[in-house]
Amino acid sequence: MNMTLRALLGATALLTLTGVAMAETEITVATVNNGDMIRMQGLMDDFYAKHPDIKVNWVTLEENVLRQNVTTDIATGGGQYDVLTIGTYEVPIWGKQGWLASLNDLPADYDVDDLLPAMRGGLTVDGNLLASPFYGESSMVMYRTDLMEKAGLTMPEAPTWADIEKAAAAMTDRANDINGICLRGKAGWGENMAFLTAMSNSFGARWFDENWVTQFDQPEWKATLDFYLNLMTQYGPAGASNNGFNENLTLFNQGKCGMWIDATVAASFVTGKDSTVADKVGFALAPDNGLGKRGNWLWAWSLAIPASSQKQDAAKAFINWATNKDYLALVASKEGWANVPPGTRTSLYMNEEYAKVPFAKMTLDSINAADPTNPTVKPVPYVGVQFVAIPEFAGLGTTVGEIFSAALAGQKTADEALAEAQAAVSEEMAAAGYVK
Repeated sequence: MNMTLRALLGATALLTLTGVAMAETEITVATVNNGDMIRMQGLMDDFYAKHPDIKVNWVTLEENVLRQNVTTDIATGGGQYDVLTIGTYEVPIWGKQGWLASLNDLPADYDVDDLLPAMRGGLTVDGNLLASPFYGESSMVMYRTDLMEKAGLTMPEAPTWADIEKAAAAMTDRANDINGICLRGKAGWGENMAFLTAMSNSFGARWFDENWVTQFDQPEWKATLDFYLNLMTQYGPAGASNNGFNENLTLFNQGKCGMWIDATVAASFVTGKDSTVADKVGFALAPDNGLGKRGNWLWAWSLAIPASSQKQDAAKAFINWATNKDYLALVASKEGWANVPPGTRTSLYMNEEYAKVPFAKMTLDSINAADPTNPTVKPVPYVGVQFVAIPEFAGLGTTVGEIFSAALAGQKTADEALAEAQAAVSEEMAAAGYVK
């Protein structure tokens, strides 16, 4: 081989190697700091084995901060993220703005028809799937079976709020640092107001009547807030106004909560290796008041691609991997079926191994008990169980959440909080043109 040919071959090899390096696509994924998403980051070797040409950079944020950053970025076309972790609330609103890329062209092995109808429907706008659910959830009661037995009580599968109050009183043991109940108190439309809005549905309350008139001055909201504040003041933990999902999860896992009403996705954590009470947890539907609506929500944390992303092919490859049936099998092989992201696929609930998981049926029953198109006892002009699907709600919900959190902290009475919420929301709805 002459020197010229050697030089040409060497140059070709160098260009090939350089080309491979240059072909690597970096994508940035913005996500929430909950257990399922942290677990995914530990399983990325599987993704890289299948997609060696894609590098994923993670931005992991607390829930309220994630929502603020992602909303700002997509509304301004900032282009900071290629994959967004967003909720059921944002998808229909952002979809109508044209801010999200369609996922209708995901590969056949994604199997879109396997998605639970409630989840798929909430993430589809004008025939386009705009986000892929990573996990779906409702809310339910998680309770200490040993403390219930010690109190001489049995938790009904479908309890009332009166049952919950009775159990909270019986299980509270201040001397041993056991609170009868732990509930969200941290301000935020997706924090305390997710819980309180869903709870209010079971009390017959609603955010707005059919003409978008604010309803916080009605007796149903007073009954909701009075009951919540009384329950938390008497049987809840100190500093509850600072507690959201993660804080209450820690308290429950430390054995400091008799009951916790929150996201069904928490079930794998309260029965997992980090829980000191893992073998003493029972599950029940979220409570009702005999009015035909339970106090549970419907939600999916989903992965979506901003329409402005210049790396949509790589982003779609990541979303397909992260929300595919194969990912569920991967988690099961590494962590066990109890730790598989729940609430998204029909095939999961038909799986004989998953059916053995103690909270599987209750999770599905809870999801099926929520109706986002008919969420309240009285008629309303909006959809959404623990939120109102209008762009203004994120701001309104956070404002009211701050007011109600202050009431929980003892800084104002229930009546003062409700009057303040009524005034603030009414003013904003009038300014936004909903009420003439």
